[in-house]
Amino acid sequence: MKRAKRALILSATAAVASGFTSSSRRYASAPSSPVVSSRSSSFVSSTVSPDEVVDTVPLTSNPSLNLTPEGYGFSSTIDRILSSQKGTGYYSAKSTDSVVDVMSGINDSESNSDVALVFDAADDSLLGIFTDADYIRLATERAATRSEEESATFMAAPIVNFVTPAESLICVDGENTASQAVAIMTTNNVRHTVIVDECGPDFTYAGPGSKVEGVISMQSLLSVIQGDERLSYEKLSKKFPGLSDKPIEQMREEMKSRANSLANNEETAKKDIIRTVTAALGVGSVVLFASHNSWLSSHAELTMIGIFVLGYIGIIFEEVFEFNKAAVALLMSTGLWVTYADFYGGSTGLASDGVLDQLKDQLAEVSDICFFLLAASAIVEVVDAHQGFKVVTNLITTKSKKGLFWVIGFLTFFLSAILNNLTVTIVMVSLLRKLIPSDDDRRLFGAMVVVAANAGGVWTPIGDVTTTMLWINNQLSTIPTVTQLLLPSVVCLVASLAFLVNQVEEDSSLAESTLPPPSPLAPRGQVVFGAGIASLLAVPVFSELTGLPPYLAMLTGLGAMWTLTDIIHMDEEEEEMKVPAALSKLDTSGILFFLGILMSIGVLDKSGLLKDLAVFLNENLPSQDIIATVIGIASSLIDNVPLVAATMGMYDLADYGTDDKLWQLIALCAGTGGSILVIGSASGVALMGLEKVDFLWYAKKVSVGAAVGYFAGIATYLAQSQFLNALSGGVSP
Repeated sequence: MKRAKRALILSATAAVASGFTSSSRRYASAPSSPVVSSRSSSFVSSTVSPDEVVDTVPLTSNPSLNLTPEGYGFSSTIDRILSSQKGTGYYSAKSTDSVVDVMSGINDSESNSDVALVFDAADDSLLGIFTDADYIRLATERAATRSEEESATFMAAPIVNFVTPAESLICVDGENTASQAVAIMTTNNVRHTVIVDECGPDFTYAGPGSKVEGVISMQSLLSVIQGDERLSYEKLSKKFPGLSDKPIEQMREEMKSRANSLANNEETAKKDIIRTVTAALGVGSVVLFASHNSWLSSHAELTMIGIFVLGYIGIIFEEVFEFNKAAVALLMSTGLWVTYADFYGGSTGLASDGVLDQLKDQLAEVSDICFFLLAASAIVEVVDAHQGFKVVTNLITTKSKKGLFWVIGFLTFFLSAILNNLTVTIVMVSLLRKLIPSDDDRRLFGAMVVVAANAGGVWTPIGDVTTTMLWINNQLSTIPTVTQLLLPSVVCLVASLAFLVNQVEEDSSLAESTLPPPSPLAPRGQVVFGAGIASLLAVPVFSELTGLPPYLAMLTGLGAMWTLTDIIHMDEEEEEMKVPAALSKLDTSGILFFLGILMSIGVLDKSGLLKDLAVFLNENLPSQDIIATVIGIASSLIDNVPLVAATMGMYDLADYGTDDKLWQLIALCAGTGGSILVIGSASGVALMGLEKVDFLWYAKKVSVGAAVGYFAGIATYLAQSQFLNALSGGVSP
């Protein structure tokens, strides 16, 4: 990982350097990069006179690469950058200095600095840096205090309590170039870098043995670079006669030529072929549909299956084709509905009234889920804006990543039993953003949340939509569902987590997290957190009491939260704390992806293709236990809602009564089987949108672990069923 990070920095360095001077010093291993031209006339500050360097700038075969001489612009040394700024660039503070003294020193410092370096009062070793980002964290904690006296203690506290520690500092040495410094700062997402006589590995501060020479900011760095790159249009023409009177046009031609040479490689050619074939298929499909070809009418069923398969391939290999999965899902749903409406079952080429009614019904069902997702996401975002999740994060004190893995897993499991698994996934992923600093770790933890939420939603009637469907239609009742599905669900969770936890590598990332230490939540934050959780918990109660769908309850909760936050922030300018700001942050493309997927699955259900699949399974598989198991596996690829709906239509309630083993096993399999692939459940689809988890990553990292839990849960249920039948004196089916 460290080698990859360093390589990225060196590549970025070469890209910056090669764009401005062909002779600037760069690492030998850095690859060449495309030309980056600057519009010099937009730079106004001055460091070197262009007239002074006319004779030192050679004209090469690629004049766009020599806008500035060596040693200036992006090839400037850090020593030159430091000497051009006033002072060392930092205010020197001792570890015992108070926050207010250091802030006063920064403001009054003759070094013209906006940061402070904090040194140990005893041995003058560097302890850390205090920047505006550190002050923002301090101010955020201070704002959560309950009294003016407590707030004042922050300003009187030693500055060392609030610094970014020295071991986290990014540094450069005096011989580095400006292009290298820009790449290092950009890659590490910092705005200040320490100048030392010798850096450690990966441009980290090497410790007390490294002498500090100064601090430069991105602003001061770019100020010098821009001054060097300010050559005007007229002087370019005079300096480079070879460019004739049209230097900008010549530069564009050079860039076109370079872009063509860069595209002339095997990898780019493969991508171009894939894109060309994809475009040809798209155009051919439009022509085929528009022409009302008779082949479509006689092969409509095959066409629908082909569209579905191609659409899923596009979604699965999103990174290869570089098409957004939401666009693919929407096109897939449109193609399926057009084929079904105009060509399926002897259609005359136009959608019938019956198909239009089916489309309205399907849109109503899907809209329920989409509005539910939108409202739930907005409520979670508002709670997060008020730091409401501090109530939970303050209670989680473990610094062990594996321990946290188990804690989050069981917390998700039991929450999804009283809420629904989709809502819990949204809440827990938002919580993980507060707890897990690493993106890779957070994706793995998020995948675990999907597995835990789906397992937890199975054993109560309100936890998972498929269990709710069976419960509403009297295939299941409350008490037997809870008592007989709880143990298999727990085994499914434990088996999956025990497998997945092996991928968690213990390190100090939790201990070194930049999260602020636990602090009391402000009263308004507590009110918003309580109201948000109450809004989520009230959803099943509202639906049970009124008989109205859950999305209406969730929208009611959003309306209540909207009104509450408007009241709390009345006459305040904190718009980011209100619901409109939360709505602007929602992943609209993720919701549209969800819409496209469910509309596609719905048309397969309306056309009877899913029913045909269920009948085929019933006729060709030897037992109902195997049928339920296969349905669960199928639900990892195809949404479990229409699968369960088709299964309910296959078997009559008169033959298989309420709480029959068939219905319980279908609930267990359809609920937990959706975890095997990321697209198999609403929770997984939500994770794809929230954390940008792709299909192949999930299949590689999580699918095996989810499958282990899936089969462990089924085995536990069958063993439990045998045991209960033996106790009751019955015969196991």
